[in-house]
Amino acid sequence: MLFIVMKLWSGPLGIRFLQSFEYVYTRIPTVCKLLGGVAPQREMSTLFRTSVLQMIIMLAPVLLVGFLVAFLCDYIQVGWKPTGKPLQPKLSKLDPTKGFKKIFSAQSLVELIKSIAKIGLIALITYSYIKGKDSLLFGLLDMPLMQGIRLIGDTVIGLGVRISALYLIIAAGDFTYQKLKFNKDMKMTKQEVKEEYKNQEGNPEIKGKIRQRMREASQRRMMQSVPSADVVITNPTHYAVAIKYDSEVAPAPIVLAKGADFLAKRIKDTARENGIHIVEDKPLARMLYANVDVGAQIPPELYQAVAEVLAFVYHAEGKV
Repeated sequence: MLFIVMKLWSGPLGIRFLQSFEYVYTRIPTVCKLLGGVAPQREMSTLFRTSVLQMIIMLAPVLLVGFLVAFLCDYIQVGWKPTGKPLQPKLSKLDPTKGFKKIFSAQSLVELIKSIAKIGLIALITYSYIKGKDSLLFGLLDMPLMQGIRLIGDTVIGLGVRISALYLIIAAGDFTYQKLKFNKDMKMTKQEVKEEYKNQEGNPEIKGKIRQRMREASQRRMMQSVPSADVVITNPTHYAVAIKYDSEVAPAPIVLAKGADFLAKRIKDTARENGIHIVEDKPLARMLYANVDVGAQIPPELYQAVAEVLAFVYHAEGKV
């Protein structure tokens, strides 16, 4: 793109270059003549600044296009990410051991081979192109000034276009390779996936221990409420459910505790220690254990069965 702009701008650029050249060299005798044949430093500095400014103005379109092309290429590849981090001083960059590791590494060897290949291709293209124009270039001394400038400009621009096309092909291939390599490097192994899962979800062993402690704490709280129960309904060997009814707390009886096997035995032992009635009712014990959570009221379909058990207990205790 840059060399295409240079080719389009080469005509006006050549004309303005000759005008600037003529302006400078016609001004030098005038300045020297006015000042007694000696060109003072101040006047020559002014003349030099003027000529440099004219050159910058002439090259401004080309430089601007070059900047825009470079900016767009970076933006397309990585997006807009301005940062001053690369400019921050780091003492680690001065470590010679790291520098040697970078020099003598597989990646450095690959980059060296790529650079040699690029230089070789550029040399081949340059040689082929110049060889086709050798007869014209050898005749530069015999050409008029404008024709010579035009030939040099065409040669430089033509060579630049060819080298730029080569670099464009290389860049496209290198971009594809780097993209594939990046995606491959970013893929995690099975072990890395497991570690990532552990970091995100937590260590399964630790989570298991936490759940176990929570269950133990819940069981302790549940066992502490057994002494306040009205009755414990059992299977009798597998299940035990502690029931309490208080019309001021809830309209229906509440399950204070429930358990199976070893926990059921603990509930019954606690009930015996506190003088709580233990009633054997296998179907009711199974229904309560399977369908009612600790701290919840019994469902309406079990009202009749639980009411009969409570009536039996209240009658035995002389409450009714």
